[in-house]
Amino acid sequence: MDMNSGRDIGMGMDVEALRRDTPGTANRMHLNNAGAGLLSRRTLETMTAHLELEAAIGGYEAADQSRDRVDATYAQLARLIGGRPDEIALFDNSTHAWNAAFYSMAFRPGDRILTGRSEYGSNVLAYLQIAARTGAEVVVVPNDASGQVDTAALANLIDDRTRLVGISHVPTSGGLVNPVAEIGRVTRAAGVPFLLDATQSVGQFPVDVAEIGCDLLTATGRKFLRGPRGTGFLWVRPEALEYLEPYVNEVAASTWDGRRGFTWQAGARRFETWEVSYANVLGLGAAVEQALELGMDEIGRRAVGLGTRLRERLDAVPGVTTYDLGQDRCAIVTAKVDALPTAEVAAALAGHGINVTTTDPLQTQFDTEERDVHPLVRLSPHYYNTEAEIDHAVEAVTKLARP
Repeated sequence: MDMNSGRDIGMGMDVEALRRDTPGTANRMHLNNAGAGLLSRRTLETMTAHLELEAAIGGYEAADQSRDRVDATYAQLARLIGGRPDEIALFDNSTHAWNAAFYSMAFRPGDRILTGRSEYGSNVLAYLQIAARTGAEVVVVPNDASGQVDTAALANLIDDRTRLVGISHVPTSGGLVNPVAEIGRVTRAAGVPFLLDATQSVGQFPVDVAEIGCDLLTATGRKFLRGPRGTGFLWVRPEALEYLEPYVNEVAASTWDGRRGFTWQAGARRFETWEVSYANVLGLGAAVEQALELGMDEIGRRAVGLGTRLRERLDAVPGVTTYDLGQDRCAIVTAKVDALPTAEVAAALAGHGINVTTTDPLQTQFDTEERDVHPLVRLSPHYYNTEAEIDHAVEAVTKLARP
């Protein structure tokens, strides 16, 4: 089977050329982009070139020489999500970016944190910690009939005690796309901060902070953006700075006033720390630049189209059940082979050269409370995958499902 054939979805994209520029496609069928996307040669060469420069002239000197390209990374990320460069802060992962936003808020006894059933596990643990520490309350907004956040219920739950609405745009455990623009309309009308975890959505399809209406957004570089591991970012609406007090202060975050005080850096840079991996930052910039060149509309059409093809074909296989929720679904597909443990299915697919992963009930706590379906096999194609790869993966699952 020719895994490089097929341009049925996303006809404006030269998939064969993209695959030639992606070394990993020669070795595996990579359906784990929700875990980590494959680096392009452009990104890889950008990173290695900077490491070679550091080795040749020194780390500080290489950073100075690359300052314009580092600054360009902020501009590219801002363009990607519809913000401004001064609204972007860089981090070594999205969890640290999310923590920088969440832990910078002040909570008191009786405050309410509203979140969804699909919220990411690390976020949930942070909510529970702050609730135990401060006396705040964590309120889980119910799903509607489709399995997405019920926005009418959210509106009814918001009251004068509500301090934050925190939502995962796309959960780690399935293909659901939450109705974040409607959530944004609800929170703006109520004057409640909205923290959006866009870890699984940025790079997979268009994400626009103005359209969504969130106040804070966090994302990673390693997943659908195809950037290196060890990269993430935070976007902060300027008005949100009025109620955020960064929980870490150091020389990159503020300026000493010469006495016994300091002044925070302007904009989102106050959340950063001084030491970063410049090779990773430049690699992230290269990955974002490529995404912008390809166009997020085109990327989204192809990625979501491949996910739909995969989900529909798995649904047609006897003995296989898919578990994705919501009215709108994306390139992440979760499934179970009824007769086999999930870990065995993932291992068998790996033996066929197909990269997948599994969901973890400990990382999807509120979803697990309601559905109790995890672990599931998680397959997540991206635009450089081919229709033939999707079909081959379905064939492999079909063989596992046969009695």
